[in-house]
Amino acid sequence: MDIRSLKYFLALAENLHFGRASAASHISLSTLSRQIRQLEEDLGVALFVRDNRSVQLTHEGQLFMQYAREAIGQWRMVRDRLSEVSGHLHGEVSLYCSVTAVYSLLLDLFNELRVAFPDIEIKLHTGDPDHAIERVLAGEEDMSIAAYPDTLPRGLAFKPITISPLVFIAPVDDQQLNALPLQADFRSGGEEFARCWSQVPMILPEGGLSRKRIDDWFRRWATVPQVYAQVAGNEAIVTMVSLGLGVGVVPKIVLDNSPVADRVRILPLMPELEPYNVGIFVQKKSLNNPLVAAFWSKVPAGRVGTL
Repeated sequence: MDIRSLKYFLALAENLHFGRASAASHISLSTLSRQIRQLEEDLGVALFVRDNRSVQLTHEGQLFMQYAREAIGQWRMVRDRLSEVSGHLHGEVSLYCSVTAVYSLLLDLFNELRVAFPDIEIKLHTGDPDHAIERVLAGEEDMSIAAYPDTLPRGLAFKPITISPLVFIAPVDDQQLNALPLQADFRSGGEEFARCWSQVPMILPEGGLSRKRIDDWFRRWATVPQVYAQVAGNEAIVTMVSLGLGVGVVPKIVLDNSPVADRVRILPLMPELEPYNVGIFVQKKSLNNPLVAAFWSKVPAGRVGTL
């Protein structure tokens, strides 16, 4: 057993598809299959259940996945410490974030890193920010960028980057919305406000922090939103709103960087939703890794601003 075998195993465990796993590992299908068979022979157990159409982890495979992640993490930490002792940092760190975060928050930071640490390679993975924290907790990523949750999980460190309002958006040419109240009348209990907004088709995230805040906002008026669609990813919400399908809620940073921003408008609804405190998450123990610590050090305190 070696580190490469563990990496091939994790690629298959995460993709559950030999073709995608071999492409991610930059090896042939036959090489990947041979490596997995050899690993199973060394362990004396089946790690995967295979048939012509699917690949699934066995119970033993699920247990081994945790070991593989920890073993690779420990190996990388030792390797990186040795490179630090030699006075020359080299190796790789992984970062998970949304596509919006890449071009709105990371360009200057990456340029600083390339100058200061030219031999540190950044493995960038993009996707739904609602999964960012859990990927760090699971050991799948060294770091991630996301909004600060209501409760920070134990063992995580957070460094803020910016504050982004969470805004209601609507199509620019939807005249029917102009007749709706934008501010609740607390003296009357807000009944008319709640009645009007409970009838508006909403395009909402499937889950995550923003969905919780939206549901809490509607719950405040003892009503529920009329959900037109539930989608993954804030960029998709902006696009669907621009097509005139309903009202959505997104971080303003996403709207500012959207190619269809000119086709939607912000609704100045009151009361406002709590803004996002966006920053970088890392497991505290990972800060012992000199490469992770080097990346972390390039996000200075005082970088916080409002978008």
